[in-house]
Amino acid sequence: MPVFKTPFNGYSVKFSPFYESRLAVATSQNFGILGNGRLHVIDLSPAPLGPAVPHQPITELIAYDTADGVYDVAWSESHDSLLVAAIADGSVKLYDVALPPASNPLRSLHEHTREVSSADYNPTRRDSFLTSSWDDTVKLWTVDRPASVRTFKEHAYCVYSAVWNPRHADVFASASGDCTLRVWDVREPGSTMIIPAHELEILACDWNKYDDCCIATASVDKSIKVWDVRSIRVPISVLNGHSYAVRKIKFSPHRQSLMMSCSYDMSVCLWDYMVEDALVARYDHHTEFAVGVDMSVLVEGLLASTGWDELAYVWQHGTDPRAP
Repeated sequence: MPVFKTPFNGYSVKFSPFYESRLAVATSQNFGILGNGRLHVIDLSPAPLGPAVPHQPITELIAYDTADGVYDVAWSESHDSLLVAAIADGSVKLYDVALPPASNPLRSLHEHTREVSSADYNPTRRDSFLTSSWDDTVKLWTVDRPASVRTFKEHAYCVYSAVWNPRHADVFASASGDCTLRVWDVREPGSTMIIPAHELEILACDWNKYDDCCIATASVDKSIKVWDVRSIRVPISVLNGHSYAVRKIKFSPHRQSLMMSCSYDMSVCLWDYMVEDALVARYDHHTEFAVGVDMSVLVEGLLASTGWDELAYVWQHGTDPRAP
């Protein structure tokens, strides 16, 4: 299956919601500690009709260099060529791949005072996006405004992830190193719910795409927990199987109970949290920390991952990511 070699360490990979063969890969030099970054936009190319044609399974459409590492990337839900990048210098950059390189970035937003850890585009309102930062805040932005609409300050430590609810345009959740998951409504002055989800740092969260009351958290404690926000005393499910911190999680856009995770144990796992034997598949193709995963909205079962081994893989569930 296709593999893309990046010059820097992979941090995040995202499928385009508009083109089934297009992805963005966010990378950072020197494991994101110090140095430059690069945002790659890549296209998967179909296999050639005959053996005489040399096949390049992935082609790079364009790459954007940044002075600091790129920690996350999000595709616009309204413009097929627009990307939001979360940068280690505290900036948030907007890129339009339809414009010439000299016109990019379209905008560079400097408000966060520390590294920007995540970016997430609103799937229902489609004109706004969230960023989270190591400055303990989450910021709400709209594409047409040069300043943030609002800053959400409650977390006591780095906010690693902020994700919109897939059904409610005003609701999002944030996961923090303060060991809490918070649920927010942008119409309310403060968070509407605080879940002390883990005893160690929470590195990621994601909403179920079919149940707007269901959310999952991933932690340094090696576990993934699935919660029903209507009853938060105990999780619906606890998924154990990773041997180090779980870095990212992603619910399937096609199957309600399916979820993907990646970890510092270098593995990528698929889970079905509704069944007793929850681990569906384990992929051990990375040779360094696996830190980014995504599932295609447009092609069921098409998966992607990236890691600190400077590789981004794209493969169909059930196949070997490393197979040619």
